[in-house]
Amino acid sequence: MKTNFYVIAAVSAVTVTATTTSCVALATSGIGLAILKKVLLGGINKGLNIFSDKNSFLQNNLIDQAMPSQLRQINSTLESLGLKNLVAKEKDYIAQAAVYTVGVSRPILTNAVNNLTSADAVRIAQGGSGIATQILREKTESQLVAALTPKVNEKLNEFGIVKTINSALSGSNLLGSLLGQNNTQNIATNGLSNFATQQLVNGLFNIIQKDEVDNTSMIKNSLNQNTK
Repeated sequence: MKTNFYVIAAVSAVTVTATTTSCVALATSGIGLAILKKVLLGGINKGLNIFSDKNSFLQNNLIDQAMPSQLRQINSTLESLGLKNLVAKEKDYIAQAAVYTVGVSRPILTNAVNNLTSADAVRIAQGGSGIATQILREKTESQLVAALTPKVNEKLNEFGIVKTINSALSGSNLLGSLLGQNNTQNIATNGLSNFATQQLVNGLFNIIQKDEVDNTSMIKNSLNQNTK
């Protein structure tokens, strides 16, 4: 019985190793890279289509979940002061800023996908759910933040929401706790724009990752069909 068990175990190990090797080999092939790029580009398009429509942006839970805790604290304080309308305006202006950033985000993300390497493909083939988005994030997050922050800042200042929130919170200790006592006069110039940019970038990657996860079975089926 032990001999049979060892034989079965050995055969199983060889089978798993062979399957893993074939999947990695396919992932690094032209077919595998094409499949991975198609999925990521699909998620990018889905995310940017949502960003392109203010109402879709405002209604998206993944974007709302991406709001930094500091911005939530600011909004909670404003609401506690009876300024729910100001919070609604702030969210509306951030949504309009998102529309303004689509043309900046698209080439950064698309270029990164088109330049995925065989090493990236191996990581994706061997990684778990959402690994492709994680790799895309590693390659683009700092660039996106640097490119989007001035655009978001420009738009928010254009709407005047910065000065309005500064005035509304002038008697609150919240700004000092979030930004440091020396920066309490510059929430809109620096803090608010940074928080909004974080929400945009995190929200976009949330959407891309959700789309990747939703398409995991399609990726696996495509890989399996091409390894037969």
